Amino acid sequence: MQHLPLRRSDLSRWWKPALIGAAALAACAAVVRHQTRQAERDCPPLGRFVTVDGVRLHYRVHGPEHAAQDVVLLHGNGTMGEDFELSGLVDAAAQRYRVWVFDRPGFGHSTRPADRPWRPQEQAQMLHAALHRLGVHRPVVLGHSWGAHVALAMGVLHPRDVSAQVLVSGCYTPSLRLDVALLSLPALPVIGPLMRHTVSPLIGRLLWPPMLRRVFSPAPTSPAFKTGYPVGMSLRPSQLRASAAESARMSPAALSLRRHHATMQVPTGVVAGAGDLLVNARWSSSALAGRLSQGWLRLVEGAGHMVHHTAPHQVMAAIHQAAALGCAERQRCVQGVTAEQPALAVGALG
Repeated sequence: MQHLPLRRSDLSRWWKPALIGAAALAACAAVVRHQTRQAERDCPPLGRFVTVDGVRLHYRVHGPEHAAQDVVLLHGNGTMGEDFELSGLVDAAAQRYRVWVFDRPGFGHSTRPADRPWRPQEQAQMLHAALHRLGVHRPVVLGHSWGAHVALAMGVLHPRDVSAQVLVSGCYTPSLRLDVALLSLPALPVIGPLMRHTVSPLIGRLLWPPMLRRVFSPAPTSPAFKTGYPVGMSLRPSQLRASAAESARMSPAALSLRRHHATMQVPTGVVAGAGDLLVNARWSSSALAGRLSQGWLRLVEGAGHMVHHTAPHQVMAAIHQAAALGCAERQRCVQGVTAEQPALAVGALG
């Protein structure tokens, strides 16, 4: 078979677009590097650090030092501790409780080594160890969205060390969702790092306003969050990697915890916005509350996924109720009315 030589015009048809594409990606990478450095300069760590198993966790503490009850706040996917502080929930809770606000691994100023899977179980174990090191005993643990998985895992793994839980806007029923598949792309091998360091942060900035409208809907976007949240911190390549990985693990995380719902021995408040466009509250939160032996539900009308911004008083009411029930449960345990439940190993969660 005779092979015809490639003409120069044929080669130019390929290398010119390739060169233009490479130059565009290089320009995007330069912009992303600049924006990342600027975001970290504009939002330096204002809290303290505790290191557990090679992971440096950033946290801030509020409220009276000798409060009778500690409250731990765990943010959702894609955000950081500032989310709770901008909602007004921290200020309200700090009037009565000692409040610990963590940046979960990979978010805000906390690190996230790539040598472990970072399921809810691993995060729960790490936060449990951090709290023990900080001298925090039997707190009320509140988790929002993906943070609710971590809070729930803490209650399953360490029921004797958690006074009560408040689970806000979580996804507790596995489901197939196109948006989750798309958000998971930056976690893929090879193409993921390329996306995170070039186009994903830039696309994220363009999509940020409509995304905010969706997560706050049907309520309007919180002015405090809209103007005060450090968007650039959430669009750094390192945090996009953590966010994409957690998006990919959302349904597996829900599935791994689902079989423990009926045997949970920790008082658990379930809070959700009735109009949540990300997670169907009745399909997820209402169903979870019905499966828990010590669970109760607060379904907030007119609120969406960011119910802690829209109705912080409802979330605070759930914290007060959890703290009271946790205290009563502790008294019953001390009096020997109920038996202590053994803690589980990580492997027990699958």
